[in-house]
Amino acid sequence: MPEAGPPPDRHPASGRPASDRPALRRCVAADLDEFSSSYWGSQALLSPAEELEGPFDDLFTLQAADELLSQRGLRTPFLRIAKNGEVVGDGQFTGAGGVGAEIADQVRDDKVAALFASGHTVVLQALHRTWPPLVDFATQLSSEAGHPVQINAYITPAESQGFSAHYDVHDVFVLQVAGEKHWTVHEPVHVDPLRNQPWTDHSSAVAAAARDKAPVIDAVLRPGDALYLPRGFLHSAKALGGVSAHLTVGLHTMTRYLLVQELANLAADEAELRTALPLGFDPGDPAQVAKVLGKVSSLFAEKIQTASADELAARLRRRTWSGNRPAPLPPLAHAAAIAALAPGTAVRLRAGLRYRLVEGDPVRLQLPDRTISLPAATYDALARLLSGDELKVGELPGLDEADQVVVVRRLMTEAVLIASTP
Repeated sequence: MPEAGPPPDRHPASGRPASDRPALRRCVAADLDEFSSSYWGSQALLSPAEELEGPFDDLFTLQAADELLSQRGLRTPFLRIAKNGEVVGDGQFTGAGGVGAEIADQVRDDKVAALFASGHTVVLQALHRTWPPLVDFATQLSSEAGHPVQINAYITPAESQGFSAHYDVHDVFVLQVAGEKHWTVHEPVHVDPLRNQPWTDHSSAVAAAARDKAPVIDAVLRPGDALYLPRGFLHSAKALGGVSAHLTVGLHTMTRYLLVQELANLAADEAELRTALPLGFDPGDPAQVAKVLGKVSSLFAEKIQTASADELAARLRRRTWSGNRPAPLPPLAHAAAIAALAPGTAVRLRAGLRYRLVEGDPVRLQLPDRTISLPAATYDALARLLSGDELKVGELPGLDEADQVVVVRRLMTEAVLIASTP
């Protein structure tokens, strides 16, 4: 009978050995422990193709871009077009979808072609939702990194620049797919910007730093090269002798400020903090603010000092675990697999699903948007099913065959487990 609980050296979502992080290894040439301690969130890093695991042709190509732009019925905001930092209005490259598709903002391939020929950069957005190889890659990378992932592609004509120096409010891996692009990277003018602190808030300082300061990276990326940019690092890129394409893999970094925000949200449970301010209160008058600040501050401090890690974790799960969807689930095939479930059926955890299993009576399986309760006797079986290994109904510990069918059917209905394909 299989050992109860996930093997200790396994990754909880992928079932791979914990030391093997294949998606991260495609982005970083350095030792991953060294990357985590010396570069993550603090230093830019250039990883040459010869030190990485092959080119990125399996993830994206120029042919893939053409297919998306001409055959997949894309709509805004899945496409953005820019030149020299100026974003083109949607109306210049979208139009009606034609008979049977009464949609006014579908991408027009002919208009995109004309803009690209005139030197505009094409930005395919949210490819982690629209291009299957990148859906899988984003699911894996998010699982390994612990932060939500988005992926855009930037396709730039020869000798053209889509955007001037700027910074992003999330960490970025740049994966060069085709052609050559000259990247210039500078230290931040605003360290660790939050989501509501865009580079345009510091546009003068950004322009001055890009103009006057020595870059920390000044290099040409060629196919297979990768570049890591922590949020806040200034960067600009220019295509060289031919069409250039790169993937921008954005990691929406969770920060300490996120905990502060959720601690503040916990204060909504305190009745005295929900009390109305005095009638006629002027929020712009420091003297009036001072009259209530002391009481509010002490109540707030008392609330956050008594907050438990369990309370905060529950809020963080709801807020962050849905940042990336788990691996796609084919609805019709999945329904058929549930109907056909029987002893001997092989199942596995849905890749990329975030969960937490809590032993007790009942056992609680915490998911991004809900908690499932099951009898205490199911704990060992659940731990095995959630290990990431492929398992067959009838081989689970602690339950007879009939109960195993019931538990597996429940977890398949909740889209936690999927049937393994031959």
